Amino acid sequence: MAAPGAPAGGTKAASGAQAAAPSYEGWKLVWADEFNTPGAPDPKNWQFETGFARNHELQWYQPDNARVEGGQLVIEARRESRPNPTYKPGSTDWRTSRPAIDYTSASLNTQSRHQWQYGRFEMRARIDTRPGLWPAFWTLGVDKPWPSNGEIDIMEYYQGKILANVASGTAKPYSAKWHSETKPVASFSDPEWSQKFHIWRMDWDATAIRLYVDDLLLNETLLANTVNQDGSSFNPMMQPHYILLNLALGGDNGGELAPASLPSRYEIDYVRVYQHSLF
Repeated sequence: MAAPGAPAGGTKAASGAQAAAPSYEGWKLVWADEFNTPGAPDPKNWQFETGFARNHELQWYQPDNARVEGGQLVIEARRESRPNPTYKPGSTDWRTSRPAIDYTSASLNTQSRHQWQYGRFEMRARIDTRPGLWPAFWTLGVDKPWPSNGEIDIMEYYQGKILANVASGTAKPYSAKWHSETKPVASFSDPEWSQKFHIWRMDWDATAIRLYVDDLLLNETLLANTVNQDGSSFNPMMQPHYILLNLALGGDNGGELAPASLPSRYEIDYVRVYQHSLF
């Protein structure tokens, strides 16, 4: 298995064997999921969202769409048709006004299981960049409602570009202040970029958040600029966050879903969290 800092291309050996997580000078590995045990994701690490979640997305989230195989976590989006169990005739809520489920996928998170304040968060994964797909590797703060809890999008992809975002609260409830950077996949000048595994990383300390792909810095946001603007003086980037992994479809940002885009696999080799040895 390629270690962080190694070439991003390639796949894991068929045996699923993995080397030990590398050490970084001054950093200590405090948590990891290497996805070595076939079957359902480890419930000690992950819990699932269920149903229609956010952003007017097309998919119904369910645990069945996530599995560990070949040393990877596979989140699969599929076309499925069945009645929406939350359907309410006449409802104006987009979640309950849909009579049917047409698509399914999975969303996992470490909420109430694992959380960290500061550190190096790292994922090696391969994402599908076909139309309408919206994979993500992100964090949310444990206290306060969104976005006053803080959101960090270490990896997000939709409509031909990868995004690296940091969001905090404003004076208006449920309205975020975004520090967002984007990079078109086409700008990598690699026609096989989407067929390769890449390493997404966040380095987060009490002064700044830095977001990378394959050691390329995409976004640097100073924590001096992430204080919520509601007069509370609360900085959501100075509290513990938990990790989320999901594959969304369409919705507010994902774009139009092309029929040929499904089924789709978001393949995650590992997720690791390091913290400074002095913490």
